[in-house]
Amino acid sequence: MAVDIADLTYNADGLIPCIVQDADDGAVLMMAWMSAASIALTLERGETVFWSRSRRELWHKGATSGNVQRLVDLRYDCDADTLLALVHPAGPACHTGERTCFYRSLLEG
Repeated sequence: MAVDIADLTYNADGLIPCIVQDADDGAVLMMAWMSAASIALTLERGETVFWSRSRRELWHKGATSGNVQRLVDLRYDCDADTLLALVHPAGPACHTGERTCFYRSLLEG
């Protein structure tokens, strides 16, 4: 049974974490925050839209870089407090140009 956007569990700022994963190979690309409005836009457009906490505005991933993320599925966890966006990325997810934001390791120094 699908949950309504309003029934998701948001933090005090009205945000919910969203993990973004490549739908083809399972690589975790990034984590970003979503608001109810960004979730609705993501579902409407079929591309990821997030809430930028630093700029305090909606952020359509790839709007300036061209590295959009085409939505395959948007899932929620058992507690409805975390989202998982399965995407087909058009380029790197990280602003550094790396494919994934998780390219550094604490174990490897």
